[in-house]
Amino acid sequence: MGSRSSHAAVIPNVDSIRRETGFSQASLVRLHHRFRALDRNKKGYLSRMDLQQIGALAVNPLGDRIIESFFPNGSQRVDFPGFVRVLAHFRPVEDEDTDQDPKKPEPLNSRRNKLHYAFQLYDLDRDGKISRHEMLQVLRLMVGVQVTEEQLENIADRTVQEADEDGDGAVSFLEFTKSLEKMDVEQKMSIRILK
Repeated sequence: MGSRSSHAAVIPNVDSIRRETGFSQASLVRLHHRFRALDRNKKGYLSRMDLQQIGALAVNPLGDRIIESFFPNGSQRVDFPGFVRVLAHFRPVEDEDTDQDPKKPEPLNSRRNKLHYAFQLYDLDRDGKISRHEMLQVLRLMVGVQVTEEQLENIADRTVQEADEDGDGAVSFLEFTKSLEKMDVEQKMSIRILK
């Protein structure tokens, strides 16, 4: 029992990170251990190459986009707090997460923040809209050669057309959230291993 708290003492600003991400101290210790294992050269940060070691990301068609999300604004490295901030989007929603103090920031694993994270995987040029071209690019990544180009174009056209309420030919974040209203994002974007 004492070893858990002694490991937590090694994590700088552990209490602040715990409050911001909602991860338990035990989860942060496990994630810190994983972070250090990925940081093979003991640099104190991770690069894109370090994250490419994660097998589940290597086989995920959106793996490169997910890895890119760890490096906002063109940064070349992610420290431990940045690493767990991204992972917090995948933390399962629990009862205590829904009883939020309105004065506190919305939890990173809230429905809205999970949707915003997913939206950014599609919004490749970061202009706040998902264009037909961006939808097509993501669809290509997801289905590969299993579907013809014409079929992919039809799917992209139909998807954008159905979600595009204002007729501008693209999907805004608000339109994206409305189109996913009935989807159980809280469960689909959760990794139980991080509980």
